[in-house]
Amino acid sequence: MPRQSQAYNHGLQILQVPGYVVIHYESMHDVRFIPLDGRPHLPGNIRLWNGDSRGHWEGNTLVVDWTNFDPRQEYEGAPQGNMHFVERFTRVDAKTINYEVTVDDKTTWTKSWKFLLPWRADDGNYQKPEDLYEYACHEGNYRQMEDALSGSRVVESAAGK
Repeated sequence: MPRQSQAYNHGLQILQVPGYVVIHYESMHDVRFIPLDGRPHLPGNIRLWNGDSRGHWEGNTLVVDWTNFDPRQEYEGAPQGNMHFVERFTRVDAKTINYEVTVDDKTTWTKSWKFLLPWRADDGNYQKPEDLYEYACHEGNYRQMEDALSGSRVVESAAGK
């Protein structure tokens, strides 16, 4: 995180519930709960794998301050422990949210930098909530496929008799 690009399982769902914004990422089935109540960040010695997010609204833009990452996590090939992100989610139209991120880590880069991505809701793969798939490893599924095909052949054979 943050999400710049992804070849597959790139869907997400954004929910606003009382006191929080929740972002459910299809990949790795990550879920971020972003408090909107003005509480401070966790103490700096508490490091979370996906960091600590705090949000507030500036007009129609959700601004999320994101820090306190576990140093074992990486972003752009650098340890994420000292990184600080400010995300801005701005709805541009009925099908587009601009996702703008400021990246800051003086131990990795000489100055802060930004990127902006339009998140589009018109991807044909993601039109309904059930279009988000569970992201799971499927090693060894060749046995499952063999068994499913063998079972189907038995059913087909029995139906043909």
